[in-house]
Amino acid sequence: MIKVSRRAAIAGLSALPLASARAQTADFPDRPLRLIVGFPPGGPNDLLARVIAPGIGERLKRTVVVENRAGANGEIAAASVAKAPPDGSVFMLASNGSTTVAPALSRSVPYDVRTDFAAVAPVGINPMLLVVRNDLPATNVAELLTLARAQPGKLNGASAGAGGATHLALELFKSMGRVDIVHVPYKGGGPAMADLMAGMVDLYFGGLSTALPHAKAGKMRALGQTLPMRSPAAPDIPTIAEAGLPGYEAAISYGIFLPAGAATILVERLHDAVDATIRSPDVARRFTELGADPQFGTPAEFAAYVADDLAKWARLAKEAGLKVE
Repeated sequence: MIKVSRRAAIAGLSALPLASARAQTADFPDRPLRLIVGFPPGGPNDLLARVIAPGIGERLKRTVVVENRAGANGEIAAASVAKAPPDGSVFMLASNGSTTVAPALSRSVPYDVRTDFAAVAPVGINPMLLVVRNDLPATNVAELLTLARAQPGKLNGASAGAGGATHLALELFKSMGRVDIVHVPYKGGGPAMADLMAGMVDLYFGGLSTALPHAKAGKMRALGQTLPMRSPAAPDIPTIAEAGLPGYEAAISYGIFLPAGAATILVERLHDAVDATIRSPDVARRFTELGADPQFGTPAEFAAYVADDLAKWARLAKEAGLKVE
């Protein structure tokens, strides 16, 4: 179950849009529905969408076609969905990179997640893995914090790009741990992990599904997971929160959104189709293979989660002076 915070009611976030008198008879168009993904084929957003699309279509009795509209970290796709007709013909699977992280960093995005979308359902969360070079004299999170505090500004942490999830995971670690670690942005996770394995950088927050195989192969050392609970994919690796930094939490989350103004009955029916699909054992198994933990929650709970995520990263961006244009 997705974690719901005390800010369960957030003004302006379209969890359950107001319906007209005709809304109760609304139905999805009798034609293929478009599930928009803001990244190219083969990435986690695309793979998760293709895993759940058949089940959603089966439950809605419609064909669901995954449409890739890549560019600008998912923002191009999100902008197009925000302007789409709210008749259920178009919806999107988006990660928090485009829905909450980009706006939190004061980037000029042409939409507002609080007003331009109807939050439908959480899909999954992809935890990250804090990994360090093999010869770094730190075998756990507590030792890494001690080392960083003893050598302020000497350690460096890679990211897959400024303003992305791996960068913010590092900044949150620095802020909560009160340590000075130099950020070294790369153009993608592949080059960042390559330099970590070569000993060129000291640490990195990588996606669990991509970093874990390298750690298991002995090419880097895994210190902790970024979610409050251990992922089933890595039950032997402690969370950062339990290993030395209580309260730490960072992840790449995924969810389904309709354009704002969609009838309540459409939001509810799409939610039910997504929820039932993710609860399928076959789909849950595929999620685990992809390093994602299935998530569940009502539209209102998902809306509250999105609002909290936006507030969290906006607060961090302000405190750390982060801004990406």
